[in-house]
Amino acid sequence: MTDLRFDLPVPDLSAWRAGNTGTEGVWHFDSGEPGRCAMVTALVHGNELCGAWAVLGLLEAGVRPRQGSLTLAFCNLAAFDRFDAAAFDAARFVDEDLNRQWSTGRIADATTLERRRARELRPFVERADWLLDLHSMHEPGAPLMLVGMQARNLELARRLRTPEHIVVDEGHQDGIRMRDFGAFGLPDAQAGGKCSLLIECGFHGEVASRDVARDLTARFLVEAGVVDANEIHDALPGWSRPDAARQQVLRVTGGVVARSSGFRFLGGHEGLQVIPKAGTPVGDNDGELIATPYDDCVLVMPSLRQARAGVTVVRFARA
Repeated sequence: MTDLRFDLPVPDLSAWRAGNTGTEGVWHFDSGEPGRCAMVTALVHGNELCGAWAVLGLLEAGVRPRQGSLTLAFCNLAAFDRFDAAAFDAARFVDEDLNRQWSTGRIADATTLERRRARELRPFVERADWLLDLHSMHEPGAPLMLVGMQARNLELARRLRTPEHIVVDEGHQDGIRMRDFGAFGLPDAQAGGKCSLLIECGFHGEVASRDVARDLTARFLVEAGVVDANEIHDALPGWSRPDAARQQVLRVTGGVVARSSGFRFLGGHEGLQVIPKAGTPVGDNDGELIATPYDDCVLVMPSLRQARAGVTVVRFARA
C-alpha cells in the first residue's frame, strides 16, 4: 500500500455547521412551488472532502430552488473534525462506517456515533425524492457513478452524461448504504419515482475530485428541475466540465470480503483494470486464493486501506 499525497485543501465549514433545520450540518430550502425534493449529501465519510467543497459552494453562492426544495447535508462532522492530511484514512469514521448503517434495525439500535447520526439524518433522507451522495476513493482512479440495481437510477446517470463509468451494483455485505435506504432501494414499480446516485469522484486527496463533485452536483440539480441551468451556471462559474465522450456500464457480479486485515493482493492491481483470463489469481484471503471468475473481469475499487474482517476489498464486474 503506497503513501499518497493529499493535495485537496480542507474546507472551512465553520460558518455553515449549524444548519437551518435544528439538525447540525443540515440545510433545507423550500421554494414554495411544486416540485421534487432534491438532496445532496457530503462527508458521509469524514476524509472525503470533495463533496463538502461542493455543498459549501452551493451555500456560499446562495443557490436556492426555483421549484420544489433543496436539502444539503454535511453528514459525519464528528469524523471530519478528526481529519489530518498526514493520516487521512483515520478520519473515515469515528465508531463505524456511516454508509453501512442504513437499516431500520441499526438506526434504532443507535449504540454508536454513526448510528445516532443516521437517526438524525433519516427524516431528511426519507423526505428526499432524488438523492446525490458525494464520495471519493481510497486509491487514485477514474470517477465512478454507482447506481444500484434499479433501472431508474441507471437512466438518470445516463441523462447526466458523465462520468464515463457507471457501476450497477447490489451494495456491500457489511451493511446498507444511504443510497439504498427505504424507498430508494425498492423496485422501480414501487419507488414512486425516487432516484438515488452515489458518485465516487476520484482519490480523496486529488484536487480534481472537487471538480467532479461540483460538476455532478450542478448537473443533478438541473436535471432534478429544482434550479435553472443558466442561473446555476451564472452562480457557480467554473463548475461545468465537458460531457464524457461515452458512458460504459459495468455490472458487478460479486465482491471479495476480507477475512482479516491480512488480505493481500497478488501483484499490483488498480481500479478498472481488466483481467483477460478467468482463473487468474488476484489475492490471498488468509490462505484462500482469490481468482477472477470470468474472462475480461473488471476490478472495481481494489484497496487495502480499510481492510479488516467483513470489509469488501475489491468487486468483480463485467463490461
